[in-house]
Amino acid sequence: MEASVSHAWFRFYAELNDHLPFDRQYQTLEKTFYVPGAVKDMIESFGVPHTEVELILINGQSADFSSLVRDGDRVAAYPMFESLDITPELRVRPAPLRDPKFVLDVHLGRLAAYLRMLGFDAKYDHAASDPELARISATEQRILLTRDRGLLKRSAVTHGYWVRQTGGRRQAAEVVARFDLARGFRPFTRCMVCNTVLREATTEEVRPLLPVRAAATFDQFLRCPSCTRVFWKGSHYRRMQSWIVELARPA
Repeated sequence: MEASVSHAWFRFYAELNDHLPFDRQYQTLEKTFYVPGAVKDMIESFGVPHTEVELILINGQSADFSSLVRDGDRVAAYPMFESLDITPELRVRPAPLRDPKFVLDVHLGRLAAYLRMLGFDAKYDHAASDPELARISATEQRILLTRDRGLLKRSAVTHGYWVRQTGGRRQAAEVVARFDLARGFRPFTRCMVCNTVLREATTEEVRPLLPVRAAATFDQFLRCPSCTRVFWKGSHYRRMQSWIVELARPA
């Protein structure tokens, strides 16, 4: 006997529609199948990574990712709620990471540098493979930032985000807003190159590493204990400080 075809209907809300083709956004979408399946798998079959889903309702009832979708079901998927406490209804998202740390894919080197400049622990390796990024995210409890939706569909990844913007500064503003990072800014405390926490250094300690003009003009320096780079408050510092002040302002 041939199995009968089942039907379910899915609706994606707010920025989850960014993952859908333009002609399928903000619509109720039909899904056909032969046997009941996990709602996580069905959601991802539309191209929406599970890491961006905050709340799932099946026929109006909160559900977790393992809940089965059956014939006739209606599924609503919502992204993170910025201003509404939905804790009593929440079934799918792991506990938030109290001290946000990041790992970034190979396309986001500039973003990694900006996050480090803001004081956040941002691991980046231009040669890291997708399995390695997923492993680091899971074992080190780091939020995975990526331009690759497929990477966020790996089951090992519990905290992740698909970066929409292009260009390092626009991406930084997007991530700061998405994860409400402004209150945690600790500017110029990490090495932008290797991610190590910087240490104060005297002029005499770093003089051999300084341009002559910097040694003669400045008397406050920070040094990276890993890569030995030296930082001081020159014109670049003042420009970036202005950008950080702007970035921290409420939208």
